[in-house]
Amino acid sequence: MRAFELDPRLAADTVAVGRLGLCELRLMNDRRWPWVILVPQRPDITEFHDLTPLDQTMLTFEMGLVAKALKASTGAGKINIGTLGNVVPMFHLHIVARSAGDPNWPGPVWGFGARQAYADEDAERFGEQIRQAVLPA
Repeated sequence: MRAFELDPRLAADTVAVGRLGLCELRLMNDRRWPWVILVPQRPDITEFHDLTPLDQTMLTFEMGLVAKALKASTGAGKINIGTLGNVVPMFHLHIVARSAGDPNWPGPVWGFGARQAYADEDAERFGEQIRQAVLPA
């Protein structure tokens, strides 16, 4: 079996936050929205249905855990969850905290304007806040 390797485009667009049971939790490097992704640590997975039933269950559990923590820690009015994969086929799940008045509300985050990267210290601070909310000590 081939080892899991993160797609280089996901690595370039995100910042590592932590590891859950199945997924790597990563912060999307765009400060316009509180936005994380979950990437199951399985090689050659491009679709949800490519995961085993046990991995599907684990992903659903981790998605709920992260979505709840993201909403609580940001005070967002709505959590958007999506699995597009048209540009990066490696399966990954987006979890985006949205609030009325944020950039492009109520439209989608994809394809809107130019990405605004975090300063390194801001990415680390927000990543730690999410890590603490998802995996409290």
